[in-house]
Amino acid sequence: MEKREAIRRVPANVITGYLGVGKTTAIRHLLESKPRDERWAVLVNEFGEVGIDGGLFGAGEDIFIREVPGGCMCCAAGLPMQVALNQLLARARPQRLLIEPTGLGHPREVLGALSDSVRAGVLDLRATLTLVDARNLSDERYLRSDTFRQQLEVADLLVANKADLYGPQELENLRRFLALGENTAGKPLEAVEQGRIQLEWLWAPSGFRPPAGQGHAHATPPPVEEEPLPECGYRRLENSGEGHHSCGWRFDPALVFRFDELFSLISGAAAERVKGVFITERGVFAFNKADAVLSVLELDDTLDSRVEVIGRERGDWGQLESAWLDALETDR
Repeated sequence: MEKREAIRRVPANVITGYLGVGKTTAIRHLLESKPRDERWAVLVNEFGEVGIDGGLFGAGEDIFIREVPGGCMCCAAGLPMQVALNQLLARARPQRLLIEPTGLGHPREVLGALSDSVRAGVLDLRATLTLVDARNLSDERYLRSDTFRQQLEVADLLVANKADLYGPQELENLRRFLALGENTAGKPLEAVEQGRIQLEWLWAPSGFRPPAGQGHAHATPPPVEEEPLPECGYRRLENSGEGHHSCGWRFDPALVFRFDELFSLISGAAAERVKGVFITERGVFAFNKADAVLSVLELDDTLDSRVEVIGRERGDWGQLESAWLDALETDR
């Protein structure tokens, strides 16, 4: 058997930012902009138990996606992350690795969990990009959030996303806020619309140095592989932490949803974030609701339908489940 060449010094970037800031859109833009002759891989972590983003990135012959759903992937000694990372690198053998931690996770610990791979020469850690929405500075919940502060502090480059939606002074307010921070003063800041990160920003060096004795723990590490669906054709999974609650559903691909009913249901959902991929009578569509704005994107294909709802208050998941089932085109 021919021995495969060792994987060495794969350029790796962490793309972080708070819930709903536009990380997925930014990574989609990078994947669409990448050199055609390069293989890229994306390791994506989601707060909810049902992975959604993998279906949004459009995996193909030169794009490889690996998901770690169920909370912060660096927890439990980084085991879920290390298993998923090793599997992804072995399968993709990429020229670039992008890592998207959950917006409610711990980016410093994620970077620390990469240290072994960096020291072993497998990864070449490059700039960490943190996306921010300057409009959130008026919300005390963000300013009090340790996760939000940590995302700013680990950044090698800060990206003010959705700049086209800012008021006259909001970008300048963000500049002043960063300039006054003990760990953010002097950090470079770029303003973009619709996640249009430039490829050359990825090559900037990383300034991360893992502190001694870092880490935190959660009770149970998330599973790396998804369980098969039961006979009813769908599965519901819940998660709580970091002051948020999530509920996700996976549906058998044989189940077809009515597009108009989905649009109405998601538009009216009282949640901080709703993100899903659905097989409908019109085709496959991704629904993404953040900041009370719903965007819809048509996709080529998906393995199944799935949706995740995240909010600061626990929702009536049973009622919402009934609404999903009522939106099915086929009789149940």
